[in-house]
Amino acid sequence: MSRGQNILRYAVLFAGALVFLFPFYYMVIGSLQTEPDSTVAGAFPNPANITGENYTAINSRIDLLQGLANSGIFAGGVILCTVVFGVLVGYALAQLQWRGRGITFALVLLVQVVPFQLLMIPLYVMIARDYGLADNYLGMILPFAINSTAVLIFRQYFLQVPRALFDAARIDGAGELKILWSIALPLVRPALLTVVLLTFIGPWNEFLWPFLITKEASLQPLAVSLANYLTNVAATAANPFGAILAGACVLAAPAVVLFILFQRHFVSSDIGSGVKG
Repeated sequence: MSRGQNILRYAVLFAGALVFLFPFYYMVIGSLQTEPDSTVAGAFPNPANITGENYTAINSRIDLLQGLANSGIFAGGVILCTVVFGVLVGYALAQLQWRGRGITFALVLLVQVVPFQLLMIPLYVMIARDYGLADNYLGMILPFAINSTAVLIFRQYFLQVPRALFDAARIDGAGELKILWSIALPLVRPALLTVVLLTFIGPWNEFLWPFLITKEASLQPLAVSLANYLTNVAATAANPFGAILAGACVLAAPAVVLFILFQRHFVSSDIGSGVKG
């Protein structure tokens, strides 16, 4: 590649990065402004117009820490269930021979095309009325406990693991759970991280289902609390624009930190090196 092509490539990448990062930058700057400035000049920080009062203002109306804790419990529960069920089902579909495996895999693919909104009313009736799990963390988590995308990811990773490794372990007398825990899981760590990071974003930003299933403010995730603040309280705030952006920054910060810390783990391991000969 010539020098000119390199320069053009980096210029395009730099422009794309600016377009991608500008909304985040504008959100942070807007959350720190004493008076909202919607002009182009508002994108540049003015020390005389910088304050942290917007964070104090929104925290006085909704408990940000409690909202973050609720979001963490919701996302953590969904991630735990997704990983456990995803690993078990993905391993069974990839490495075990059993009747109905093909139909089960077809159903996993079919679920991919069914929108969650279509299932929302029957799920609400079942969880809130039949199970009595309204205003309950379990009621928030259950509809997302099994993620078909995670099942597909684990299945594809387990298919890449050489079958000779599993056959050797079975000859040595290891059971399927022992093989899964000691051999398969260490070889699919990139899949584990991928599923955790991809799953985290969904429940962390989920609004509609927690909004339907929880009416108790102390149980609502931060996304729902911010929406309630925007609807009912923001109009009476001194700087509603800044307070809303401050809440958005608090909601976005854990996701941004998580991706910065773990982005280097999005690589696939050379699992084929585990087989000799």
